[in-house]
Amino acid sequence: MSTHRHSGYPEMAWGKRLVISMVLNLIIPAVQIAGGIIAGSMALISDALHNLTDFVSLAINYGALVVGLRGPTHKQTFGYKRVEIFGTVISVALLYGAGFYIALEAWLRWRTPQPIAGGYVIWIALVGFAGNLVCALMLHSGAKTNLNMKSAFLHMLSDAATSLIIAVLGVVWMFKSWYWLDPLFSWIIVGLILYGGWGLLKESVLILMNATPPGIDLTDIQQTLTSIEGINGIHDLHVWNPSAESIALAVHITVDDQMLSHVDKLAQQVREILLTKFKIDHPILQFECNSCDDACLLCSGKNRPYNHK
Repeated sequence: MSTHRHSGYPEMAWGKRLVISMVLNLIIPAVQIAGGIIAGSMALISDALHNLTDFVSLAINYGALVVGLRGPTHKQTFGYKRVEIFGTVISVALLYGAGFYIALEAWLRWRTPQPIAGGYVIWIALVGFAGNLVCALMLHSGAKTNLNMKSAFLHMLSDAATSLIIAVLGVVWMFKSWYWLDPLFSWIIVGLILYGGWGLLKESVLILMNATPPGIDLTDIQQTLTSIEGINGIHDLHVWNPSAESIALAVHITVDDQMLSHVDKLAQQVREILLTKFKIDHPILQFECNSCDDACLLCSGKNRPYNHK
């Protein structure tokens, strides 16, 4: 029990940082929307809507993080960690919806450019930049190990960058009437949303599909395990992500008929190798003396020697 509680400590710390980021991302858009209306800048309003969407996304991420801390139950034997993945997918969907709205409004501004008060834009954009940068710095450590936190971190980082560029545009508008830059940069924001969201969406879908994690070579695993003394062969190999931070493996291992205690020693050796070389922390090993005649590295349901009932 103590191990499970200890593993939740970083998530609890990340949760507190998410709450702070949520508050900031509720205040920043309010200031930006008011300033964008006063200054007449669609780019500033676009950035505000992006930040407001991030507030909703952070709320979803926080809820998913809290639910994900729940342990396994009789109904959910794998626990609730994948709720974080669903939260990431919903977050990306919200970002894409905001991107569509921004693109549409920018088109209207492109057809009918409007004067913009550059001085207002500079100061309000710098407020957004400072707030988003603080949020990004708070979430950076969690982004290294948690996909949900990575989603929130990338949102904050992209918002900080866009706010800084909008401040630069404000300087330009103080001296030049290049108001066409306003819708143009709004479209650039949409491009950033699409680009950043696609990577997260792809990674999330692969996890939900139980795809082999990036960087894992099944042939390399096969060669590594079969090179261990006492292992005659392996088949029916599966490697997947139960969550973004964990890698699981299930495999049938063929060995000579022997005492169970000897197999336990071999199993421990296999677990240590899988963890140190492939970062696989949840191996499921099935040892057997007689392999099926058509055993292969990847077995489909039709060539299994048994059926689950």
